[in-house]
Amino acid sequence: MVLLARIIITTLSMMTFIPVLIIPTEAVEAAEAPLNYFLHSYGPAAKPTMYLGWMLAGLSIAICLILTLLLLTALIRKRPQIDRRAIGSEGKGIRWIYIGTGISTLVLFGLVIYSLMVVNKVAKPPQTTMLAFTVTGYGWWWKIEYEHDDPAQRFVTANELHIPVGQPVRMKLKSADVIHAFWVPKLAGKTQMVPGLINQQWIQADRSGIYTGQCVQFCGVGHAHMGLEVVAESAEDFERWLIAQRKIATSFATSDEKLGYELFMEQCAGCHTIRGTDAQGEHAPDLTHLNSRHRIAAGLLMNTPDHLMQWVINAQKLKPGSRMPSFALSEKEASALASFLSTLD
Repeated sequence: MVLLARIIITTLSMMTFIPVLIIPTEAVEAAEAPLNYFLHSYGPAAKPTMYLGWMLAGLSIAICLILTLLLLTALIRKRPQIDRRAIGSEGKGIRWIYIGTGISTLVLFGLVIYSLMVVNKVAKPPQTTMLAFTVTGYGWWWKIEYEHDDPAQRFVTANELHIPVGQPVRMKLKSADVIHAFWVPKLAGKTQMVPGLINQQWIQADRSGIYTGQCVQFCGVGHAHMGLEVVAESAEDFERWLIAQRKIATSFATSDEKLGYELFMEQCAGCHTIRGTDAQGEHAPDLTHLNSRHRIAAGLLMNTPDHLMQWVINAQKLKPGSRMPSFALSEKEASALASFLSTLD
């Protein structure tokens, strides 16, 4: 029964495209199916939607059972002989049509009311939000801008949201290219990200942990590999993370680090940003604190030195169609670039 419920809810969720995650062999150990978790809720923005989903699943199951029962009854029941010449015999079943239509109308009307109640409940957080950020969907990664009244306190990161536990946070959702859809199943419902339009959403995590999200609107060949993580942590840990993220990159002391920096500036600075350097690209993730993230390539790989260099050298093999090209590097160049990237804490 639970499996059937999962199938029905997944079918209902196809109002926006749910990706089939086909992960390259190199990324299997990092693979995680975020859509396994949409039957649970760990935040007040997701709980009403989860209950609505369960109710729709139960109703769908009930309808399937009723239709099956009626069909079996019609097949098994022995039909009496009818004198087709008798006047009025063709209209004897019309009352069942009236009954079915009446019940269906009442049920659908009730669903509309309940759905509007759910939408109203998740439209605004129960308390004032103290934290706001903007999430912009790119092909295929997430740009995350932490807002602040003081411009000096603002910063940009990618593919990993950090939020304090027990506090609602407000998001502005945008797209830089095509239509995307933001969904962190355990924390909130889906919200479309439409070019030229700013949508808003709020999320709240009731307990600490890492919550996996996914783009669920087909946005191109790399759509299935456009993941993100929401890291919910205590207020103290979150404040320490904020302070660390606002720092600029440190200096590079060793010869390998300097060579790697020069190589990065030559090959990568046109797209990537590293605050505190001349790298000010706007078309790819900000790498100022690259090594503070759990994953790279929008959730495709764990953030380890080996995976990082695999991504640099084989980006088009791992995520075909992405804007990240594959780089042909000599062993010395790869070692120098890896040494430099390891300093981005």
